[in-house]
Amino acid sequence: MADVSELYQQLIVDHSRRPRNYRELRDADLQAEGYNPLCGDRVTLYVKMDGDVIREVAFQGAGCAISTASASLLTEALKGKTKPEAEAVFEAFHKLVTGLSGDGGAVASQLGKLAVFKGVCDYPTRVKCATLVWHTLRSALKGEHERVSTE
Repeated sequence: MADVSELYQQLIVDHSRRPRNYRELRDADLQAEGYNPLCGDRVTLYVKMDGDVIREVAFQGAGCAISTASASLLTEALKGKTKPEAEAVFEAFHKLVTGLSGDGGAVASQLGKLAVFKGVCDYPTRVKCATLVWHTLRSALKGEHERVSTE
């Protein structure tokens, strides 16, 4: 189990130090901003749609390692998904990081690389860091224009 935990930590550190899809999408169809006042994480999420399918996702911002890694992994996980599929991933991810899944192993197996955040539920203050970009995505997909806050 220690090997898996170490692997998860390495993946989070890698995505934190070298975030994927960290850029502005000037031709984004949807955009939303998120802010975590507790630790100062900020994110702007850009989404390029093709009908109901997410074709491209990118982000910019500044935040802790958990927040940045979560945003980076989100951008990789949601490309090619429909809005309902993205909502299902949001729900599964949220259950995983809040510890509400009941069977974290089953939920984690559905999430692929996003399962690295399974241990976040043991650190309640970090849940907001991990979920900020996800709430921001949900806001963007709904076309909401107010800044998302974790408070």
